[in-house]
Amino acid sequence: MPALYENGEILVREFVPEELDVFLALFEDPAVTQYLPAVSPERYRELFQTALEDYRKGLFGRWGIWDTAAGRFIGTCLARPFVEAPGQLEIGYTLAQAYWGKGIATKVAKALVEYCFSQTTVKEVVALTDLDNVGSQKVLLKAGFSRSLRNIIRDGREVAYFVIQRTQ
Repeated sequence: MPALYENGEILVREFVPEELDVFLALFEDPAVTQYLPAVSPERYRELFQTALEDYRKGLFGRWGIWDTAAGRFIGTCLARPFVEAPGQLEIGYTLAQAYWGKGIATKVAKALVEYCFSQTTVKEVVALTDLDNVGSQKVLLKAGFSRSLRNIIRDGREVAYFVIQRTQ
């Protein structure tokens, strides 16, 4: 399984088919999905299958985040082309509640930005959060993102729009 990032504490790597159950279990926690669009369990299954297929297609997709010491699944993250603005890449992350407030999301966000900039020539990486998801907004600011003066409408909902620019 190719790894996207590892720091001794966490490992970000491709999923394997046998990990569907841990992926699905993450989204059973209402606190985890509080700020995410409503999605059916079947849709989460489809997202997992798409992740497996995306590994063969190219640079972008969805990966699992693992606690290296305990060997436990922490959450998921993604990098993909930003649909709303061609030429930008979008990152995202979702962590199990037990791992909130530990700096992991910030490390993952920084790793995803580094991955996007090192693998492409894109000038900007973006991230979206629910307007009320203050915790995730703080993570993005710590990771070096700036909040845009404008929000984005996605799936009929207004969401906060964050951008980080390539420095070189």
